[in-house]
Amino acid sequence: MSKAGHHGGEHAPMRLFRNIAADARRSVRRRAARYLAAGISLLPILVVAVVVLLDVTARAAMPWLPLLAAGPALAAATNGPRGVVCVGLIALVVGVALAVGHAAPAREPAAVVSALLAVTSASALASALRRRRERVLAAVRSVAEAAQHAVLQPVPDTVGPFQVAVRYSAAAAEARIGGDLYALVPTPYGIRLIVGDVRGKGLPAVGTAALVLGVFREAACDEPDLLAVVARIERSLARNLGPDDFVTAVVVGYPRSGDLEIVNCGHAPPLLVSASGEVGTVEPAHSAPPLGLRALSGQAPRLQRLPFAVGDQLLLYTDGVTEARDHARAFYPLAEGVARHVCDEPARTLTGLHDELLAHVGGRLHDDAALLLLRKNTSDDPACVPSCCEAAV
Repeated sequence: MSKAGHHGGEHAPMRLFRNIAADARRSVRRRAARYLAAGISLLPILVVAVVVLLDVTARAAMPWLPLLAAGPALAAATNGPRGVVCVGLIALVVGVALAVGHAAPAREPAAVVSALLAVTSASALASALRRRRERVLAAVRSVAEAAQHAVLQPVPDTVGPFQVAVRYSAAAAEARIGGDLYALVPTPYGIRLIVGDVRGKGLPAVGTAALVLGVFREAACDEPDLLAVVARIERSLARNLGPDDFVTAVVVGYPRSGDLEIVNCGHAPPLLVSASGEVGTVEPAHSAPPLGLRALSGQAPRLQRLPFAVGDQLLLYTDGVTEARDHARAFYPLAEGVARHVCDEPARTLTGLHDELLAHVGGRLHDDAALLLLRKNTSDDPACVPSCCEAAV
């Protein structure tokens, strides 16, 4: 195992202070987002007020009044049809009042009124169509979210002696699902989990991810040997994938012996965080091809055992995390990020990592990214590890 960083010198009070500060920053961002949304909805009224101010200040009869149409036009993007009509009526009343106050010829106020009526009607229609598209998009996203929960089933916070946390971000944010996969299954042979990345994107990648997870969940409960689980996934992919398709994955088991069993099939190496805070990379002892390519390479994966004591943590991730680039095209330093954010709560650690990752890329990931953190919380107790049947209940 190669060392990637050290975090053992940080004391618990300092970690607590950093976590409180992170929570405060997230609270400020949420509050700012609410204020921004409220301000945007009032922007059309502000536009009308600015036009009135310009007209009164310039003491001109007509030059500024046509700009009142910007109010209802802008409302179409920020408000519903009723809001557009209200802004249009306000602009209409203000325009007529200003025109009368300037003693403008009758045809000029009539032109302003006609323009405002036309713009308000068109804007209200545009707003209604926008709301309809938003409802359709919300329905599509709800279906995608249901599909995600069916494929990527929720992982419990606590399984046997372990605390578990997961963070997943699809590059297509509207779809909420992509080609990265993860699963954790309590079995009669101990806890087993998988994190992988399907080659390609879109619906074909989602279908392959569903296939891998389905085979893994079944084989994990049936096969006493972790390599046999991997072999069943390999056989299934060989029958169903094209010649250029493959899946990189790390399959991990925790048998009753107390050591982790790891099978790395061409995937990014996990990170091991010791109880003292030392972060190291779990490099595979023997290289193995991705799932679906064994027949071409002739190489079979091998089992790697790793001591895993109370307080140790194992981070599995996909390349969407390590290959995330900032504006200067620099990769995200995951090991350093783990050293900065690691604590005794996996969910808090991943929240800090995920927020820092989004800040690194400027707010939007360009590839699917999955993080799964496993922490051994207590000593081994066979009675506290549920079987597959107990987990399903």
